[in-house]
Amino acid sequence: MPELPEVETIVRDIRPAVAGRTIVRARLSHTDVLRGVTRPTLLRGLAGTRILGVSRRAKHAVFDFGRRRLVVQPGMTGSLVVHDAQLTADERQYAVLRAELDDGRTLVYRDVRRLGTLLWLDDRGWERYDAAIGPEPLEHAFTAAAMQAAVGRTRQSIKKALMDQKLLAGVGNIYANEALFTAGIDPSREAARLSGPEWAALHRELRRILAAAVAGRGSTVRDYRTGTGARGKFQLSLLVYGREGEPCVQCGTTLAGTHALDARITVFCHRCQT
Repeated sequence: MPELPEVETIVRDIRPAVAGRTIVRARLSHTDVLRGVTRPTLLRGLAGTRILGVSRRAKHAVFDFGRRRLVVQPGMTGSLVVHDAQLTADERQYAVLRAELDDGRTLVYRDVRRLGTLLWLDDRGWERYDAAIGPEPLEHAFTAAAMQAAVGRTRQSIKKALMDQKLLAGVGNIYANEALFTAGIDPSREAARLSGPEWAALHRELRRILAAAVAGRGSTVRDYRTGTGARGKFQLSLLVYGREGEPCVQCGTTLAGTHALDARITVFCHRCQT
């Protein structure tokens, strides 16, 4: 699933093309991506409305229409791209939502397996939704102390706690693996048992890696594409994710992998992450 760096990249790519534009007409091919809204309500709400801005919250792209917001969580196979020309047959095949803009371009939400979600929220609905998500790790106010206060009270493993969107926004499996490795922390450690210096190291490494991944336009491990349809580049810089069975870049120990902590693969070094 696209994480903070991937969604941030998509939002930055499409923002110049859609901010200030009016949606002339919208089409939805499937309803299984909708949450809490019907097809007629969504399409009526989008038609004739002006996109005031686009931002990111956690792993969501948020389109601001004033009194309403379209919240898009791309899921594992979703993408958002603005097309300058008429869509080809291949581009239309998995185009779940097509929003024709007043300048002739088309904003497309494409989702091959339709694992993403679309929400159409009023101000109150957005406030509730936003309040249920943890703090943003790249915000200036997100200090090591703030991180410990948000994530350090649970008895979950630190890796699982980092990915809990109620505790911390935008971090998923890729960047949790990477941050724990470079901070030298065992991913199975109970979050509440980390020391002050460990929180400082984890805070520093998580922010550094997320910022570097944004600069690298995200990680294309499988399906992720940027807002221009290109592949990300940060997968070339991953030190542990996807490298189970290979030598550790720091000590040469064979990297281990396990699914015991959660349903996803956790890759770590027995020697470096004690």
